Amino acid sequence: MDRMTKFERLKAAIAGKEVDRVPVALWRHFSVVDQDPVSLAEAQYNDAVKYDYDFIKLMPFGLYSIQPWGAQIRFTCKVNQPPEVTEYGIKAVSDWKNIDKVPAYFGSYGKQIELARHVSRLSKGSVPFIQTLFSPLTSARKLAGDRVFSDMRSEPEIIKAALQAITDTTLDFIRENINAGVSGFFLATQCCNKDQISEEEYHEFEEPYMLQVINSFKDETFLNIGHLHGDNGMFEDFADLPFTAINWHDRWTWPSLGEARKLTDKCLVGGMREIPYYDKTGKKIKESPLMSENVIEITEHIHESIAAVNGRGLIIAPGCCVDQSISEMSQFAIRAAVEP
Repeated sequence: MDRMTKFERLKAAIAGKEVDRVPVALWRHFSVVDQDPVSLAEAQYNDAVKYDYDFIKLMPFGLYSIQPWGAQIRFTCKVNQPPEVTEYGIKAVSDWKNIDKVPAYFGSYGKQIELARHVSRLSKGSVPFIQTLFSPLTSARKLAGDRVFSDMRSEPEIIKAALQAITDTTLDFIRENINAGVSGFFLATQCCNKDQISEEEYHEFEEPYMLQVINSFKDETFLNIGHLHGDNGMFEDFADLPFTAINWHDRWTWPSLGEARKLTDKCLVGGMREIPYYDKTGKKIKESPLMSENVIEITEHIHESIAAVNGRGLIIAPGCCVDQSISEMSQFAIRAAVEP
């Protein structure tokens, strides 16, 4: 089979067609430089070129979507020390009434548009890249903490108005990223999870706002990945959303890749365990294979995943962010493992 371009390979995988090799990508935060969009763009683009990954998932810091609404955040700019909330933007249920739509170029949102623009300038169409988004309810949770769940039960209309303002902000942000040249979006939710909300609450407070977000880009970009974060997720509900591909922690939560293939015909993005192994008491037994620097172990780990779905409709990737200190050896081994 002739060698495919990265765009051809990804589009074939999304369609479940034959590929010259299974596409692969890896993402990690760059917390040392992620407050400077130009430095972050260069770090991510250089990684993609060095390891020949098939696409770039842009990695803005995980709290960018809440900073405009008053959350106070501590930044260390050190490896494996991501920014953290020191004071929530929501301290009382009445504070939700202060959540208004903000311009797409405002504050931390604007930085991520510049990130996309600079990656576009660097890549010159050579590698697909996608922007990271959070579901509106996920952003609300980051802004308020877990009180968002009690607030949405006690004052549902107030929360819905705030969710719509966050959604409207996200929609403008999406439009500017499309203008910047992204190939798609990576929409993550931390709230499609039975440990936190019921299925009825998912359909009322999460799904409608995610659908507004997805519908705004699904016909304009080709690589649109939904990320289901955490254990005990509502996979079947999530798989019904109009993404082109789905990413979740397939190596340590239900379903496995093989089980997922029986539930959906969407492209599956996963196959690499990004976290260590733990015993039943929570004690760490062993590091993630990705951190092992053991070429044989990494190769076998990835080959198992490819075999689980016969190499069709699959993009090899981690279930979530990889440790920032992953070695060059491990990354070269990951890339080599997908060669036929």
